Amino acid sequence: MSYGTDVLEQTRQAASYVDRILRGTNPADLPVQAPTKYETVLNLKTARALGFEVPATLLVRADEVIE
Repeated sequence: MSYGTDVLEQTRQAASYVDRILRGTNPADLPVQAPTKYETVLNLKTARALGFEVPATLLVRADEVIE
């Protein structure tokens, strides 16, 4: 199981910062941004191999399930 930030969303935020800097904004004037989107990924194959039983409620809430 993994719970973390969405890498694609972070890349988009970074691109926005780069765009603003290249257009002349002073980097010191840019606000600090925290990740806005998090995702949960479950690997059922590994869970089964380790003998873990994943509750159905967790499966429903996961953003991605790896069979």
